[in-house]
This record gives sequence, C-alpha cells and structure tokens, in this order.
Amino acid sequence: MAETIVAVSTPSGVGATAIVRLSGRDALSIVCSLTKKNEFIPRRATLVSVYNAIDELIDEAIIIYFREPSSYTREEVCEIQCHGGTISARMILEACIAKGARLAEAGEFSRRAFLNGRIDLSQVNAISKLIVTKSQKAAKILARQLKGELGKFVEDSREALLRLLAHSEMAIDYSEEDIPADIFESILSQIASLKARLERIFEFSSMRQGMIEGYRICIIGKPNVGKSSLLNAILLYDRAITSSVAGTTRDTIEESIQIDGHNVRLVDTAGIRQSGDEIEIKGIEKSIRTVKESDVVLAVFDASSKLDNEDKEIINLLNEHVQKPCIIVLNKNDLPHKTGFEDINKLCNTTCEHVGLSAIEVQKSAFAIRKILGKVLQDDDNTDEILLSSTYQLQAVSQAIDALQKASEVFENFELELFSYNIAEAIKAISSITKPYDVSEVFDKMFGEFCLGK
Repeated sequence: MAETIVAVSTPSGVGATAIVRLSGRDALSIVCSLTKKNEFIPRRATLVSVYNAIDELIDEAIIIYFREPSSYTREEVCEIQCHGGTISARMILEACIAKGARLAEAGEFSRRAFLNGRIDLSQVNAISKLIVTKSQKAAKILARQLKGELGKFVEDSREALLRLLAHSEMAIDYSEEDIPADIFESILSQIASLKARLERIFEFSSMRQGMIEGYRICIIGKPNVGKSSLLNAILLYDRAITSSVAGTTRDTIEESIQIDGHNVRLVDTAGIRQSGDEIEIKGIEKSIRTVKESDVVLAVFDASSKLDNEDKEIINLLNEHVQKPCIIVLNKNDLPHKTGFEDINKLCNTTCEHVGLSAIEVQKSAFAIRKILGKVLQDDDNTDEILLSSTYQLQAVSQAIDALQKASEVFENFELELFSYNIAEAIKAISSITKPYDVSEVFDKMFGEFCLGK
C-alpha cells in the first residue's frame, strides 16, 4: 500500500460533476503540483484551477483534502470535484498518473479501508450491496450494517464462544465428578441458546434474500388463462402479447417495478400443461424452475370456467412450495363465475391472498393487486432482526451452527477435547463474517466485484 492510487469515483457520462479520488502518502503533493498551491486545509472545500504536466489548464475544480487517519482509507486522501462528463475527469486522471499515482484496481479504496482497520468485512459487504441495491428497504438494512450492527453481533457471539472455550479448557484438567452440575448445565444451556439464535438468523436471512437483491415474483397458470394480461395490468402498459390462442408465451418475460419501496422482478411464465410441442415443453420446464427460484407466486385461474386438470396441476405445484407467499388471482372476474376462491382453497394446502382481475376495470384491478403485493412484501419487513446479506455470511453461520451441534453432542459424553475443537471451529466460522482467516481468497472475490473508485 506504499503506492498512491487514483480513480474516477463517479459514473462515466453526462452529469454536473465528476470526482477524481486519490489515496496514499503522495496524494496531497500530487494535488498541490496540479493546482500550483502549497497547502490545503483539511476538510475544507477549495476552488482552484487544475493544470496538466505541461502547465495547460484542464478545468476549474473543488479540492477536498482528508488528512490521515481521518479519511475513508485512513490514508492521505484528496478528492478533485471537476465538471461532469468524461473529458475533464479523464484529463485530470491522466495528469495524476503522470505525477506518480497509479490507477486503482476495482475496490482498492475499500480494500485499503479494510486493511487499515477502518471497516470490517461485514461493512465492506454492506458498501458493495448498498451501491447496487434498488430497494429502499434494503438500503435501510445495509445502512445499519454499515454502522456496525452485524459486526457487533459477531463480536458478541465470538465473546460468548470464547467463554465456553475457556470453561472447557479449564474442565479438561478435572474429572467429570469434580465439575459442578450447574456449570455443566450452564454450558449446555449457553450452546443451545446461541445455536437457536443463529438458526433464527439463518432461516430469516435465507427466506429474505429478496429484500436485499430484489424480490422475484412469478406468474403461473395454464395456457390462455390471462397471465400476460395480469402482467400488463400490474405494469399498466402492454409489455406482453395477449392472444386467445393458447401457448402464446413460450418463454419467460421479465420486468422490474417498485412496490412500496421494494424492487420487484415480475416474471410472466409459459402456460403449464401437457404438451407435445418441443419448444413449448422447454418453456414449461423453465416455468416450473422459475416457481422454485421465486420469492412470491401469483397463480392465475379463470373465474368463468370450472377447474380442470390443468388448473389442478397448478394447485399441486403450489402445494409443493407451501413455504412461499402465494396470491390467487381470479381472471375474467367480470364474467359469470364458475370457479370461486373457495373452490381453489379446498385443494390448496397453504393460505393464500386472493384478488380478482377484470378486463372492464383494469386500473382498479391493478391497484388492488399492487396493494396485496405490498402487504405480502410488508410482512417480510421484520428489519429488527439481523439479516445476512451475502452467500458467504450465510455459509459462515451455517458452519457455526453445525459446529455447535457437534460440540453439544460430544460435551454430553464429556469428550472435552472434541468439544473445545468444535467450539474453536464455531469461533472461526462466525469470525469470518468480519475478519476472514483466508484473507486473500475472500479479498479477490469480494473486492473484485466493486466498481473503480470505490
């Protein structure tokens, strides 16, 4: 980290301003050289002219100097705020490189912040997710992680495990008869309590990854039941082709919208039925996979006709995924009913929300569906619980749970050496959320996903 790095920290394109960021021991001297000034007052915006290596004027810019360690990277940091677009920022970047800076790699500023102890790995992950998230709810959760909420939970869990390990190491020097019964029971109780807490967090987080990455909502039903009409109604414009010919949709159609602060990916699937058409069969197989991968299911049925075997296949598919929130949509609700919600409920093994869709009142139907979707997603908004926002965090907690289970089993047989080993494994797993042991491998994977300038 002896080199001074530089990058454009704002997206390329038309905009009012662009920011060129430098970090490293020569950051201030490089900026002084480009601006012909001897000094800058820390954390004070200064309007200056910026010149290239041959003293040609590049732009008029604002310089903000952050003295180490009071900066994002805990190094000397300077930010050059120039006019937007691509030319000025590019020319200033080239001038900085000509003065001795090196072009930063993706995520290198955050890597330095981590290595210098300003942030832990859970905060690095929060920054990465916060940059790309499109959900207001996710942004609030990630902001809490950025302030250290997940890191504090990890540290508290680690301290509890270290106390258990200390008790175990002490007990190794004594026979089973010499250990007070209340200590024996206390250790088992502490393991059970921490394991239960980790299991709640793991289950909660596994079921709510859509809160961070955006919810995936699939629309299923037999052919020609009105799935594409439902998609168009929710979007309030004709995104999908509708036709009276069954099997019009052969592949999934996807579109993103915002519902009550949540980013939602709507997926209109091919109609599910028995078919001899090779292309349609592939579309149906993809529809079934989409149901498995979705967070919420919108199942469409025709209110104007009786339930048939194809409808019952849809209901059977719902029954295979009872853990997913489900919304039953009765299309053609303005026609005389031959199928009602009660007919579907008799065959469903799960409780579903219900809503009608009418071609006569499309806008009213759309708002009703959006309202129910908002309610279903709102039920997922228990943001007081710790939420693991990445795969590596889920894996770490899963490994800690397994280690605690093994520790509990061997402790009951008074195998204290194995108990200590498993507790140490649990400590290693839970600690990896903030400070991984295999640093280089995690670094290459995580920081490589960052944008330049961050």
